[in-house]
Amino acid sequence: MTKRADIGSKRLISLAPNAWVQWVTGNPQVRASQLLDAEFQWISRESDVIVKASSPEHSEFLILNELQLRYDQNMPQRMRNYVALAEEKYNLSAYPVLINILPPPATVTIVDCYDREFMGLKARQDYRVINLWEVEAELVLEQPLPPLFPFVPILFGGGSESKLRSAVQALRADQTLNQLEPLLAFFASFVLEIPLIQQIMRWDMTVLRESPWYQEILQEGLAQGIEQGIEQGIEQGIEQGIEQGIEQGIEQGIQQERRGSLERILKLRFSEIPVEISVRIQALTLEQLEELMATALTVNSLDEFSQHLPN
Repeated sequence: MTKRADIGSKRLISLAPNAWVQWVTGNPQVRASQLLDAEFQWISRESDVIVKASSPEHSEFLILNELQLRYDQNMPQRMRNYVALAEEKYNLSAYPVLINILPPPATVTIVDCYDREFMGLKARQDYRVINLWEVEAELVLEQPLPPLFPFVPILFGGGSESKLRSAVQALRADQTLNQLEPLLAFFASFVLEIPLIQQIMRWDMTVLRESPWYQEILQEGLAQGIEQGIEQGIEQGIEQGIEQGIEQGIEQGIQQERRGSLERILKLRFSEIPVEISVRIQALTLEQLEELMATALTVNSLDEFSQHLPN
């Protein structure tokens, strides 16, 4: 059996835990001692990584790392819950950090605390926010900070061929970093042309599919699509028979999920999608949607993608 590629958050941080904890805290005296279990009752996320750390000033404490593809407005409450669960489980103070990989839409404001008041009682949880697009690529390569090598193309000043070549060289210089090359290629595709990337490095979809961030692009729409499809199917099932309605609903849900996933890929790579392309996507069959998802990852522009759409 082929070994599953491990290119998730925990794997990245484990490459250089001391460098990581010093970077996220801004304290060169912090040392990592152990990566802890981030699973709590009813809650388990690949993006959550807990590091047990220590420093001369603070003794032992927890660093809670939350790596998100994009910030969403539920994050403050999620960070509050994350801190409470971790502190209760390990009986240590926590330093929570939210790392956003890609910028959110312009209409979304990133906040660095949870702050609520109810009936005169206040609840507040601060956390540090690090936006990768504001982190200098040159510093990551010089320091070096291996966990961030795959993100170099989307870092500040990292979207050039020379920076990509430097990141590839850094990954290939250490055998433990080999599996991260497809992830680097994936993020490079947001800023550079695919043929250039393929000349410089390997593009391995088999490995890339193991990435939680790639999976997030595909899976975010799955639950919504299937749930909505089942609801529609049940409504239709009043006349058609409940069983047949649910079956059709699941099929519709899968098709709706594929449409959503295709649009997410296009938005991540090219920002906004023109209305005419969105309308044409709505008319695609499930088979056409699956073929075009692979196309969306390799084309260099929306114009090129539109040429692959059926008339």
